[in-house]
Amino acid sequence: MVGANGVLEVLYGLMVGPPGAGKSLMAACLPGILPPLDSSEALEVSMVASVAGTLEGGRMTRQRPFRAPHHSASMAALTGGGLKVRPGEVSMAHLGVLFLDELPEFQRAVLDSLRQPLETGKVSVARANAHMTFPARVQLIAAMNPCRCGHLGDASLACARAPRCAGDYQAKVSGPLLDRIDLHVEVQAVSAADLILPPPAEGSAEVAARVAAARALQSERLKDADARTNAEIEGALLETHATPDEAGRALLAQAAEATRMSARGYTRVLRVARTIADLETSEAVRRIHVAEALSYRRRSPVA
Repeated sequence: MVGANGVLEVLYGLMVGPPGAGKSLMAACLPGILPPLDSSEALEVSMVASVAGTLEGGRMTRQRPFRAPHHSASMAALTGGGLKVRPGEVSMAHLGVLFLDELPEFQRAVLDSLRQPLETGKVSVARANAHMTFPARVQLIAAMNPCRCGHLGDASLACARAPRCAGDYQAKVSGPLLDRIDLHVEVQAVSAADLILPPPAEGSAEVAARVAAARALQSERLKDADARTNAEIEGALLETHATPDEAGRALLAQAAEATRMSARGYTRVLRVARTIADLETSEAVRRIHVAEALSYRRRSPVA
């Protein structure tokens, strides 16, 4: 998924596929295609690590964080808290990747506590003895099986409740949280024949170069704005830099009406389309970019 288009460089993504399809591996590879932290970003990441007591030797790092908490994590572990308030995983992943594997296995209240940080890029922890605000501008990457048994598409391995079990399993994740995820990607099972195929023509180094070029375009475009990437633009900035051409606007309006898209979903499609255009070094957001962005929106769960 990352090698195919690189869109995950600024946005939230959810991978759905059977066990062994490589979802966790792709998530772990994501930091390798992201550009190194610049000086101001390294300072922010190091400050969070210092508050958490994990800064090694007082040295700043240029490597983007990668955090992968277990699905048994509590709300305090994920968003911060404790007697002596400490940043949680969402803040420890600031300017890096927060990977949530087996997404439906997390407690629903714990997952819903991420809704505000994902929207604002910060998390406020209020306790009787303290009130702290930590940065939480992360790239959320989540993975899940299509159903509890994980073999929904394979009649020989699927459980007796398929396909009804898929709807029940996916419903464990709330709609408002799923609406905040920009890219919903189905990951296909890997067969033995796939393992002996030659490596892809475009490897991680090539993808990383395209991501760096796209980030450079965004940095130049937003140098006078209070934003770093397309994921942060909104309001007038979004209208100025992400408004598609006439054909793209018509397609987006038609899709929004047909799918009853929320206002949040509408703006997120624009951000994804802008990012796809940047990866192609296209100054304009065209219909083809909008169409690809729409293809990543959430599908309805299996009935």
